[in-house]
Amino acid sequence: MRPWHSALLVIGLAALASACTAAAPHRNTPHRNDDPMTYLALGDSYTIGEGVPENGRWPVQLAAMLRREGIALAEPRIIATTGWTTDELAAAIDAAGPLGPFDFVSLLIGVNNQYRGRDVEEYRGEFSALLERAIALAGGRADRVLVLSIPDWGATPFAAAQYAQQRGRDAARIASELDAYNAAARAVCAAHGVAFVDITPVSRARGAEAGMLADDGLHPSAAMYAQWTALALPVARTLLTDGE
Repeated sequence: MRPWHSALLVIGLAALASACTAAAPHRNTPHRNDDPMTYLALGDSYTIGEGVPENGRWPVQLAAMLRREGIALAEPRIIATTGWTTDELAAAIDAAGPLGPFDFVSLLIGVNNQYRGRDVEEYRGEFSALLERAIALAGGRADRVLVLSIPDWGATPFAAAQYAQQRGRDAARIASELDAYNAAARAVCAAHGVAFVDITPVSRARGAEAGMLADDGLHPSAAMYAQWTALALPVARTLLTDGE
């Protein structure tokens, strides 16, 4: 996340392009049964895994767990960077050039919109547009798109230190604003028939634990991402095995 670092608030086109990692190539031909399924993960710091090794990122953990269950899913292609808002993610998708179709797409975005004080209705509109793009990138299959809720950064030690410095920003207010954002995202997902996984409660329950945090005291550790992965796994398994 780290939206308070001013250097991250302005992102040039070069940064947008360089953030589009290519762990696995996308495929423009129909899926064959002997090919691993392709995976595109869209988001911000929570998807790129700020402060954790590559194998600690939740999309990478999810793909690995699905492979252990016998589901052939390639390493994710990740389009995500710390500090991105919904509009910045949309610009990054544009900058990435022709994409897809992918067999599976995940989306987790919005915490930086909330941090910057943007209106929830603005978020609803921009999130809806991103979700429609995610569905298109999944070959038009809403049943191959997975959305994770925004975690509550207000539970972290870093956030607690911010409360003393910024009047009007406290854990209760952050939680209330994020709840409104997540309610909007959940409603948009329901309208499009897209699976929504709520990881916010575990982020609140365990977000202050040292073992659940990266060194900055703000971003999740690989152990916290494992908690999210455990919640996403049964949903992803169903999406990738039903109606093939």
